[in-house]
Amino acid sequence: MIKKRKKVSKELDGEELWKNRLKWIMPIFTITLAILIWELLVRYYEVPHYLIPAPTKIFSTLLSDGPSLIKAMFFTVKLTFFSLILAIIGGVFLGFIFALSRTIEISLFPFAVILQVTPVIAIAPLILIYVNSTFAALLICAWIVAFFPILSNTVIGLRSADHNLRDLFSLYGATPWQRLRYLLIPTALPYFMAALKIAGGLSLIGAVVAEFVAGTAGQNTGLASRILESSFRFEIPRMFAALFLVSILGISIFLITSIMSHLVLGHWHESEIKREK
Repeated sequence: MIKKRKKVSKELDGEELWKNRLKWIMPIFTITLAILIWELLVRYYEVPHYLIPAPTKIFSTLLSDGPSLIKAMFFTVKLTFFSLILAIIGGVFLGFIFALSRTIEISLFPFAVILQVTPVIAIAPLILIYVNSTFAALLICAWIVAFFPILSNTVIGLRSADHNLRDLFSLYGATPWQRLRYLLIPTALPYFMAALKIAGGLSLIGAVVAEFVAGTAGQNTGLASRILESSFRFEIPRMFAALFLVSILGISIFLITSIMSHLVLGHWHESEIKREK
């Protein structure tokens, strides 16, 4: 009987290991297959590289123009990172204030909604006029895009605590800090981590769109400027290489935020526990 249980346990461990490997194998396989099909179609139909470059041409361009593109990528990373940090600080801070005071929420929430629903392309020229520093103007544009998901999800999470538990904390005379630490924050964490995944991608989108609107050019600029510059010069392989780096950044942000969510929620929240099984 014990041997049978050990055998079943080993089989389950083997299945779990195989499922975990498939999570990495299948995406890599499908992406590799798509790239191979792209390469074969371009070669078969002899498509000029100034229309659609082959992946090998993009890769060679990435190697030849690597220093310039990598430098631009670091600028985009810096802009994305700072805008995300500011969105987290501002969104969480205002979220706590809104959750604690209904009057303040009613008064200020319309301004947050206005910032969210107004296209950044429409207000970016005004920001560029009123702000002297180009980097600060780009940072404000990217922050506006990433800010609202953090704010709204934080408020919803803080207000999602069970009312019976709220009454229980009041019955036992819990202090506001104890209520915040042991009830409100754990309840809001899943909502916040979901917002973080969204805001991570939006901060990159905001950074790229802001730079497109600003039309900045020069050495100390990001990948969006390299894309614009390449389109003006009709250097399509270089433009695809910059787009490839933008995609890599987006995937990296998603993976990092997913790992953070698993580390924070993996041992107690159902959304992450179910994923392990």
